[in-house]
Amino acid sequence: MFIIDILKESVSLFLEMAPYLMLGLVFVALFNFFFTKEIIARYMGKDNYWSIVKASLLGVPLPLCSCGVIPSTVYIAKNGASKGATISFLISTPQTGIDSIIATYGMMGWIFAIYRPIVALIMGVLGGSVIKFVNSKDKIDNLKPILVDELKLKKETETAGNKIIQKIKNTLQYAFIEFLDDIAIQFIVGVLIAGLIAFLIPDNFFSSSGISDGILGMLLMMAIGIPMYVCATASIPIAVTLMMKGLSPGVAFVFLVTGPATNAASISIIINTLGKKIAVTYLTVIALSSIAFGYFLNFLFEVLKIEPTAYINAMHMNHHHGDTDDYWLKLTTGIILLGLLLIALYRKYLMNKIGKKTMPLPESTKLQIEGMTCNHCVMNVKKAISSVPGVTEVDVSLRDNAAFLKGDFKIEDIKSAVEEVGYKVA
Repeated sequence: MFIIDILKESVSLFLEMAPYLMLGLVFVALFNFFFTKEIIARYMGKDNYWSIVKASLLGVPLPLCSCGVIPSTVYIAKNGASKGATISFLISTPQTGIDSIIATYGMMGWIFAIYRPIVALIMGVLGGSVIKFVNSKDKIDNLKPILVDELKLKKETETAGNKIIQKIKNTLQYAFIEFLDDIAIQFIVGVLIAGLIAFLIPDNFFSSSGISDGILGMLLMMAIGIPMYVCATASIPIAVTLMMKGLSPGVAFVFLVTGPATNAASISIIINTLGKKIAVTYLTVIALSSIAFGYFLNFLFEVLKIEPTAYINAMHMNHHHGDTDDYWLKLTTGIILLGLLLIALYRKYLMNKIGKKTMPLPESTKLQIEGMTCNHCVMNVKKAISSVPGVTEVDVSLRDNAAFLKGDFKIEDIKSAVEEVGYKVA
């Protein structure tokens, strides 16, 4: 039955990626422990080219998807980051992360694992430089600074030992709960799409077609990738499968860039919060650069005398014919990862239907919030509402798409604060 065959292909790809993704999650936790948005914002405030470079350098290893990066970008913009640094961070961050770099190495080899972060860094610097060059005023003027310093508040109320323990808890929660919640559905859909492609399309199908290695193929991948919501890790199995079917590395690379770096929801938020000019620059740099670097990657494979389809098939076959220990490692990590993903799906999509709904704050005002899609959105909305004078307590629920507020505040101020960060009070 064809459904069983598609699932077999998908499970095979899932097991191949599982050890690398689990290792990536460990690095996500470590990275989150040492780097915070407050630290990143501190290094991006100066109006110079070095801040643009630092923004891109910091963005490349950060494990944020195209949706999750928007709230973080708004946060650093609110805290004084220049326009150039903001767009640099916005372009480089969603293309890669420490998790996807490790997974890319495991699934696509050292060439892609090195090439992806280098290109993300260059594209970020390029986009930031364009913004700095065309703007004399280099601050994002329509965003008010965040008034609530949660980090400072915690420092005043916690002992040093408690702070470390709490930070470890927060770090593990981010890597294995919040981050997984954000990528779970994208990753599963990406693996299923890859399995569907692997089953339906014969090997080397695209090799003799007009879209295998030229501009038509790149434009097609761009048309699919720009509106599609897929994270950097979820794009990997799709790109691997497309190359196995005959698409050139350059064409597949365009999808690896545009898929994670853009989606319709994030573009809408960028327009609402950072302005149309930044949104146009963002899309233009990503579109033109992905094509240019796609051609350069094809050239690189030619120089190295590597046949792309043979290269990716060899990587795929090595995973299938590993030793017994390798098989058990994949199976064990695959079972653990599947369990974490299923729990994430239950927590994000099913708990509201078959479990208890979030308990609102006693005697609170409930406001419906439109546009939240991930935990980063929740944090951003919570920070925005907390900055409104008169708000004494706030809880934001992704499952309920709502905020529960207490205090003496004006609803108009709440609506304005929420809209400034790209969401809407219904």
